[in-house]
Amino acid sequence: MGEVIRLEEIDRERRRSRARVAEREHLERAVALLRENLASAAEALRDAPDALTQTELLGRIERLAAMTRYGLRMLGGASGRDGTDGPSVAERPVAER
Repeated sequence: MGEVIRLEEIDRERRRSRARVAEREHLERAVALLRENLASAAEALRDAPDALTQTELLGRIERLAAMTRYGLRMLGGASGRDGTDGPSVAERPVAER
């Protein structure tokens, strides 16, 4: 009886391990997509015609950067202690930037 229970425990742990691997792969793909979107928004900011558009793009960049940092922390790749989680640039008046 003990052997049957142990085999069930091993099988259960194997299923959990596979689920963790799949979750990590999904998260890695999400972070890669966030980075691509961040690069695209940064390019758009460079070519933005006016301050209003720039402000909107800065807000988008900050949100994408925050989500990327969060994803990296979940993957174990960033500590969050690098000072990049500071106050929002987009929320400050244009004159202060």
